[in-house]
Amino acid sequence: MNIHDTIIALATPAGAGAIAVIRISGKDAISIADAQFKSIKDKTLATQKSHTIHLGHIVDGEKILDEVLISVFKGPNSYTGENVIEISCHGSAFIQQEIIQLFLRKGCRTADAGEFTMRAFLNGKLDLSQAEAVADLIASDNEASHQIAMQQMRGGFSSEIKKLREELLNFASLIELELDFAEEDVEFADRTQFNALLHKIQTVLKRLIDSFAVGNVIKNGIPIAIVGEPNVGKSTLLNALLNEERAIVSDIAGTTRDTIEDEISIGGIGFRFIDTAGIRDTKDVVESIGIKKTFEKIEQAQVVVYLIDSTKLTTDKNSIKETRIALEKIKNKFPQKPLVIIANKKDQISEELQQFIATEINDIALTNAKTKAILITAKAGDGVEELKSILLEFVNTGALRNNETIITNARHYDSLLKALEEINRVQDGMAMGISSDLLAIDIRQALHHFGEITGEITTDDLLGNIFANFCIGK
Repeated sequence: MNIHDTIIALATPAGAGAIAVIRISGKDAISIADAQFKSIKDKTLATQKSHTIHLGHIVDGEKILDEVLISVFKGPNSYTGENVIEISCHGSAFIQQEIIQLFLRKGCRTADAGEFTMRAFLNGKLDLSQAEAVADLIASDNEASHQIAMQQMRGGFSSEIKKLREELLNFASLIELELDFAEEDVEFADRTQFNALLHKIQTVLKRLIDSFAVGNVIKNGIPIAIVGEPNVGKSTLLNALLNEERAIVSDIAGTTRDTIEDEISIGGIGFRFIDTAGIRDTKDVVESIGIKKTFEKIEQAQVVVYLIDSTKLTTDKNSIKETRIALEKIKNKFPQKPLVIIANKKDQISEELQQFIATEINDIALTNAKTKAILITAKAGDGVEELKSILLEFVNTGALRNNETIITNARHYDSLLKALEEINRVQDGMAMGISSDLLAIDIRQALHHFGEITGEITTDDLLGNIFANFCIGK
């Protein structure tokens, strides 16, 4: 792409609507718009103040295309840092295309994906991590992912990294200076202070790296696997959670043979529920494949919800023996996963049996802090709210509540891991008393990985990969 071109794109979703916004950016944006705009008060856009709005018509020769509002943003005080024009026109798909085609003929070119935000980055309006947060903000579909994206776009993560990089850079300069006086054997960098800084950097990096485990699932939706034997009410529970008939419900065991997934927001956090095939011994080839997928989904899940059919139990302790064995298998195979044991169809059993089952499943739950147990009636929605509360308890949202920086981007996570590796190497080198020139090499590498996050160090390939994931018009 040529960053000196004047670019144009639809900034609102494609299709018909009340209004549409067409964005133009570049050195000639205002002059090109001026030539096709007839103000109702005979204004010239070039002479107007920045951040002003003007009513008039977009014309193609003598032909009026639409009555519009034009917003003028003069560089460098604009989103991209360049001259920017935003045309608010009527939302007819025909009108949108007529206006865009007109400006393409008059010297604009179609913007590439993310090119407006890339120009904002290249012109110093955003650093790279803030630019990436723009895409996350657009994609956010719950309160938690929105909060994380806003915090990052406002520079919370960037400021932490920049501060660490600046402090490390100051010491790096002193280490490099020592190399110029190698024959005098002098030390300009106080090693005690440098060790304290390295420890501080390690602490911050470890906290940020650890936050990725929470941030990644919040960004993509926390996966919850709903498992159990056939016909215990897994699909009914999914429908109750989603408040819609998402999964087919039948009295025939083994109805669900493939996984069904959908997402809802609970307490501002996205949860992705996965309804799985019932676990049982079967000779049906298709059902066997579904059961295999069930265990794959349990592997991927953050929390496992295991359903029991209450009507299949009695007050005889032997009746729950097979359930205990099945739960032990799940717990032994996935010891780190939180587990919610649900006894379903409680409305179809006596109070005496309800109390017996409650005692038994709570007894199982007490063996592990990550295990909870409840009785519900999924069909009536009874107990669903209690289940939602339990799921929220299992999600570590402390950092989110405290407005701490949370990493959600895999590229940032990778750079932080590499930076920590280099910082550890510097610390080990100092403990072994290695020379300043070798220390300097490792410090430079750590600085390089910090710079990759904020964009002080970039390549065309990196920028291409990042901005290719943006929508056109942003």
